[in-house]
Amino acid sequence: MHSMIVYPEEFNARKAAVFAALAAVEGGAHQLWMVPLSPFGWPETRTRVDAALARAKKPGRSALGKAVKRLLLTGQYNWSRRYFTRHPDRVAVAWNGLTGGRKVFLDAARDAGAAVLYAELSPFPGRITLDPAGVNAESSVPQEPDVFLNQPRTEWRTMGAAMVARPSRRVDVGQGAGDLPETPFLFCPLQVPDDSQVRLFAGWCRTYPGFIAALTQAVHHMPLGWHLRLKEHPSAKESLGPLLEPLLATGRAVVDNETDSFAQLAASRGVVTLNSSMGLQAFFHDKPVVTLGKAFYALPGLVTPCADQSQLNASFNGPISFDPALRDGFMTWLDNYYPRCAGAEFDHAGFADKLLQARAEAQSRRSRDIR
Repeated sequence: MHSMIVYPEEFNARKAAVFAALAAVEGGAHQLWMVPLSPFGWPETRTRVDAALARAKKPGRSALGKAVKRLLLTGQYNWSRRYFTRHPDRVAVAWNGLTGGRKVFLDAARDAGAAVLYAELSPFPGRITLDPAGVNAESSVPQEPDVFLNQPRTEWRTMGAAMVARPSRRVDVGQGAGDLPETPFLFCPLQVPDDSQVRLFAGWCRTYPGFIAALTQAVHHMPLGWHLRLKEHPSAKESLGPLLEPLLATGRAVVDNETDSFAQLAASRGVVTLNSSMGLQAFFHDKPVVTLGKAFYALPGLVTPCADQSQLNASFNGPISFDPALRDGFMTWLDNYYPRCAGAEFDHAGFADKLLQARAEAQSRRSRDIR
């Protein structure tokens, strides 16, 4: 039996480099140009396909389209389950893995008893996410604050040294050196409305329109002289202008799509977000953060997590704060959690640790199943 990673091809140079580095550490790779299909089902097939369809960004517009999507995911799960049943020593790896075919691929490998590893970009430059549990709010990042308080500290702020605003894909969203007001404001970096972070982890807001509606109520609770400053995401394909009109009509919010995102963050009195990575990146600027959705960093003391409208209104009325010692420990933990991945330079020892974690998690799962 030959150990290797098995992954669906992504046709992306950066992702391919990550898979190649993992393969070099593990000893080989089986690259799937497309996940094959199998008609032979398993007891869990329907449950896993239902879960994937519930998360699908494009489940099919018509009854026929939905049926075809179900058949595709069913076939992919069945083939993947059979493959990893025959090769339980191999590690299933997929990019993101939260939805669609990538989800059923990893679910099938896990059901077969194989090790799985989710790969995703990191919120910090020169790092990568590799996690056997999942990514974003489903990652293995502990949710108990005590975990972060008693550990040797690292120089975690170096992770943000090369952090710059994301280049824009839109002509109406820039990263310029605009003039920022002296009046106090909260900064809200808007997200891509149909991104998985929003679709899967919006929490009580449910949708991005729900998030904007919550902000529209909350701005009335800001102290006099304060305003909410918003910036659209540079990767969003369509403007949120119409959706923002009721919020802007309050006179307590403005949109600044021209000024550099981190310049606005640095000048703010705090950051408000559903669950954007900029909420985490605000830690480098020692800014308090208010979160409305689900995020692995949305822990009391790190940020001010709001579970409903009344809590959000209270946070806008202020003051909001954070625990510096908890943040120090949390960011130290993340410094060790994210392997280095800068250009062609990979932290092979860190990659090896992640593969070991994936195998240990699979072994633990098999032991539980035997009991």
